[in-house]
Parts: sequence; C-alpha cells; structure tokens
Amino acid sequence: MKTQKNLGIWMDHSIANLIDVNSKEHSYAITSKFTFDTKEEALNRSEKLMHNKRQQMHEAYYKEIADVILKYNHVLLFGPTNAKIELQNYLKSDSHFKDIKIDLAAADKMTENQQDAFVKNHFE
Repeated sequence: MKTQKNLGIWMDHSIANLIDVNSKEHSYAITSKFTFDTKEEALNRSEKLMHNKRQQMHEAYYKEIADVILKYNHVLLFGPTNAKIELQNYLKSDSHFKDIKIDLAAADKMTENQQDAFVKNHFE
C-alpha cells in the first residue's frame, strides 16, 4: 500500500503556511508577491491594470502552492478568507490534481502551534 502523504495549508491572499504532517522540516511559508505597495503602484496608473496585476500575481501564488501539492495524496486547505476556495478552483481546472483528495475548512487567524494542531487533528 502506498504511503499517505498529508499536507495542511493555512492560507489567506497574502501568505500560505504549508504544514507537512509527517515532517517538521517540510513546513514553510509561501508569500504572495501582490503586496499593498504593488496594489497602490498599479492603482495609480489605472484600476484595470491593478485588477490584471492582482489576477496575474494571485495565479503565480496559486501555481507556486500547486507545485508543492503535487507531491501529496491528501491536502487540507483552511484559513479565514476565500483564498482557499480560489486555490481549490485553480486546482480543479488542472487534471494533474484529479487523484489528490482536497478538503476545505474555515478557520480564523491562528498561531503556528494552533495550525499544526488543527492539521494533525484533521488527518487523525
């Protein structure tokens, strides 16, 4: 039987904390490049440009997370915003992810210890 590789991802639109249940060394964060400064700079030029820039940067952010997800069998996406739903939709549109089980859960802001406990609890 194949070893089950589980990953928890606490995320919002600015940061994703990736928590590998089986290895503390594989827990790290991915940060979106779409910052307040980037938004302001694009918005000063035009609102349409700002929306396009945000869309491109969110897609790059989701792709970076998706590249990590490919190494796992079961993934939990949780966090306070709808970023987890946007990522799930992004993953559904790509056939590479069809065999990966993806769970969604709503969660508020959490400390790293709370995130670790939430993920361990989910996969037990």
